[in-house]
Amino acid sequence: MPEIHPTAVIDKRAELADDVTVGPNTVIQGDVVIGKGTKIHSNALIADGARIGENCEIHHGAVLSTWPQYLGFGGEKTTLEIGDRTVIREYCDLNKGTTHNHKTVVGSDCFIMAYTHVAHDCVLGDHVICANSVQMAGHVIIEDWAFLSGLIPVHQFVRIGQHSFIGGGYRVPKDVPPYIMAGGEPLSYKGLNIVGLGRRGFSKETIRSLRKVYRTIYRSKLNTKQALERIRSDMEVTPEVQSVIDFIENSERGIIR
Repeated sequence: MPEIHPTAVIDKRAELADDVTVGPNTVIQGDVVIGKGTKIHSNALIADGARIGENCEIHHGAVLSTWPQYLGFGGEKTTLEIGDRTVIREYCDLNKGTTHNHKTVVGSDCFIMAYTHVAHDCVLGDHVICANSVQMAGHVIIEDWAFLSGLIPVHQFVRIGQHSFIGGGYRVPKDVPPYIMAGGEPLSYKGLNIVGLGRRGFSKETIRSLRKVYRTIYRSKLNTKQALERIRSDMEVTPEVQSVIDFIENSERGIIR
């Protein structure tokens, strides 16, 4: 049986795995599914539409799957989906989706630090880290292994590429390509994320190749279309290089300077 504090309020329709732990004064509404091994600390609100995976940890005061902050939302059935082993720290606020995507998604093995806001229809991949007070508008996409430092506001519909790193306190108004570091105001390219790529086992050859890619994009004085044409013609297009090309070609907001 789940270990439930006597002051917790849990709707009888909620589906809790046998070894879920629920702390004092937490409220769990009816249309909720929580996987095995997950721990919900005190004073949390798990609202209708939450789908929480296994071995997650939801800390004190977190608010999950509440209505989107979108005036056109009319109470339609949508969800917030959280993968396995993800940690949501104190006072985070994660809204469920609108009828645009019908769901907000946070992947597995993510670490979402205190006071972070994940708005409606956002999609976070696996191993994403958001430091304190990251504030996402709606429809943001953050790919696997991205790291957002603290106090970052992210504009709606922005995409942040895999293995990228964004410095603290900087506004993100445009797409951030994969594998890079970004910082400054306005947000701009600051080099390859060498430390992160090394920690995750990228080879020296791959790192050299990616460095050449971004020198062509940001330092060659070519426009973006010309830079991508040169990359295709002058380089071996490895999977990592192709992911950069695809990201930039599919960017709707445009990439950072």
